[in-house]
Amino acid sequence: MDHELNPLVTYGLFAAWALHDAEEVAFGPRWLRENLPRLKERFPGVPEQVWRAAGSVDDREFRAAVAVMAVVVGSAAVAGGRSGGRSAFYQGALNGFGLHGLVHLAQAAAVRGVTPGSVTSPLLVVPFTLWARGRLRRAGVLRPARGRDVVTGLAVAAGATVLSHAVARKVAPRF
Repeated sequence: MDHELNPLVTYGLFAAWALHDAEEVAFGPRWLRENLPRLKERFPGVPEQVWRAAGSVDDREFRAAVAVMAVVVGSAAVAGGRSGGRSAFYQGALNGFGLHGLVHLAQAAAVRGVTPGSVTSPLLVVPFTLWARGRLRRAGVLRPARGRDVVTGLAVAAGATVLSHAVARKVAPRF
């Protein structure tokens, strides 16, 4: 079953991520600033500290965080390419990418509108992830997905996001 894997399956992760994050860079910080009062009113149970942290991210910091995440996703794509898609790092990043697309859709549903990332998620993020996983399956290299893998994938994606913003907060003022 070990068929030759098209490099688009592995390196395509970075391309799909870059297109998706272009949407987030274009609309993210501004959308949050404009919608923060409405979000606070709609979700009163969210701690004020969360709203302050979210509202304090400026465009420069957000772009720096995206650049840090580019290193993570690019590294995962290269690991996937070098391993013929077998890399656990690559497959975890692919799964995290797809799951994070579902999170964007849930966010859009929660606010009953378009949110940054919610346009490319159903058009690119989720379809690419399903396509790539299908190709990995046909090549005989896809690791089985279990419930705990979903939790791990979401945790790793969230952790990478937090790490990216922490690094960005340190380096963005220097740009």
